[in-house]
Amino acid sequence: MELTVISGKGGTGKTTIALALSELAKDAVKTDCDVDAPNLYLFYDGRDVKKEYFYGEKKAVIDKKFCTDCKECEKVCQFDAIKDGIVNPFKCEGCGVCTLVCPQKAIGLKEEKTADVYITQTNKGIISRAQMEVGSEGSGKLITQLRSNARKFSDENTLIIIDGSPGIGCPVISSITGSDAVLIVTEPTQSGLEDFVRVMELCRHFGVLTLVCINKYDINEKVAEEIEGFCRENDVYLIGKIPYDDTVMKSINELKPIVYYEGSKANQAIRQMWDNICKHINCLNQ
Repeated sequence: MELTVISGKGGTGKTTIALALSELAKDAVKTDCDVDAPNLYLFYDGRDVKKEYFYGEKKAVIDKKFCTDCKECEKVCQFDAIKDGIVNPFKCEGCGVCTLVCPQKAIGLKEEKTADVYITQTNKGIISRAQMEVGSEGSGKLITQLRSNARKFSDENTLIIIDGSPGIGCPVISSITGSDAVLIVTEPTQSGLEDFVRVMELCRHFGVLTLVCINKYDINEKVAEEIEGFCRENDVYLIGKIPYDDTVMKSINELKPIVYYEGSKANQAIRQMWDNICKHINCLNQ
């Protein structure tokens, strides 16, 4: 069973909530698919039990033995990645046009390592995660590998909680495809509302059960009501409304999940939301 936590934009509290749900689920396998900013592992003591390289890009490479400096490659490169026979790897997109126009066949494409992939054993179970190379971009293939690694440590009764990327790009699509349920974390701001609508339409396109949580709902109750109305009109389950709580920032600074702060209003709301999530997940298992 896979539950993917996503958001239409960054800064909504997605990771805080994904972390809290992982704690409440007890034996959940955690998968950090927010590969551009992975941080779940920071909250745990653990060690990496497996590491492998991920090759997700190709870069142009010029063989100087055959290059005649005709500059045909430089003329056709739309990314300004080739200058005086030298390829700038940070600009090269691996499109391969330069390999086609080179009269000497002096240019090839070489696979580039874009991330280190880890299985981390913590005091609270397994985390499947990755660390991107500087300048690299997250890809759907990398997300697929992280999810595949997590499944190796789960069975049919294990819940896999995926902390997805914000937005609606390729990593998000790869995170939700094949998931049993998606939890969208949104916030009551105008940009939060607009981005929530976009990511909800994405989930609908893939036919995945979609649940919604409004984080910090009381900072703008008017927009929160608009989000609630949109959920009702589109038959989407609003399963949680979490109030603004300064304790959340304290929990982040102390690297301690919010569910361990007993006096926290956010903690109480998240626990209630978890009960609601369990009802939907149990329905899927029946």
